[in-house]
Amino acid sequence: MSVKISAADVKKLRDTTGAGMMDCKKALVEAEGDFDKAIEILRKKGQKIAAKRADRESTEGVAITKISEDNTYGVAIVLACETDFVAKNDTYKQLAAEFVDIAFNCATKEEFLAADFGGMTVAEKLIEQTGVIGEKIDITAFERIEAPYVGAYTHVGKIAAMVGLSKPVENAATLTKDLAMQAASMGATTLSYKDFDPAYVNAETEARIAAIVKDNEELVRLGKTLKNVPQFVSRLQLTEEAIAQAEANAKEQLKAEGKPEKIWDKILPGKMERFISDNTTLDQEQALLDQKFIKDEKKTVAQYIATYGDVDVTNFVRVTLG
Repeated sequence: MSVKISAADVKKLRDTTGAGMMDCKKALVEAEGDFDKAIEILRKKGQKIAAKRADRESTEGVAITKISEDNTYGVAIVLACETDFVAKNDTYKQLAAEFVDIAFNCATKEEFLAADFGGMTVAEKLIEQTGVIGEKIDITAFERIEAPYVGAYTHVGKIAAMVGLSKPVENAATLTKDLAMQAASMGATTLSYKDFDPAYVNAETEARIAAIVKDNEELVRLGKTLKNVPQFVSRLQLTEEAIAQAEANAKEQLKAEGKPEKIWDKILPGKMERFISDNTTLDQEQALLDQKFIKDEKKTVAQYIATYGDVDVTNFVRVTLG
């Protein structure tokens, strides 16, 4: 004997799981009207789809942050999916918002995935929604940050960053937003050049010089201006001896050009500034404080921060799709 499934039953199951109307009706029919059994049927469907799509790339989705009311901590997650079509769906964005609310009270990604989501774990909810949506969905990033003052910035739901300050200062919200925007836009991987491992810097130096030398070979063939080949790539390498040698070389160049010695003091600062800029490309790309500030490239990020007084950046994180 078939059980009559009402529209109200279907709606209730849809509201609970987010599954489509037809999927909900089929699950209720199969479960003979048993609501809990219908939920389990939908979950198993999600598990099957998740298994089939396990090797798919989830490079679209939503990056989202949540900051505490007192601005002392925050979390950032990425809820990833396979297509931009799904990522732009309002229901999917709402799901991301519900996930970040749960993540807000978790210290690690593992704790977050094991946390409760309406009677199931977050990990189980991801599998369930994979069945509902028909695409692989996953939490591909989870970051938590704590500091005396924390602020954030999200770029069109695709990249999110959070920045911590050593203390609250006047207009701290503006400062942290600018710094988080810098981190989101320019992709820094560390706070300062001082954080680099010397072995990493040496390897990068060899690789970058080799790449420029190779490029110059092609430029010679084309009869174009050659790129400058640096000696170094980070301030970590600019010892007092290296700076002194660079200054001596600059003076020799000025002498060879016939520039009067009395005007060298006016020319040397610019030459040394150019030397440092040419030989710190790694810092400018990967170290947040050493990058040029995107809103005023005449300043470094560190110089911009100094305009706010005695305050430092303690930490930062960045999450992105893909």
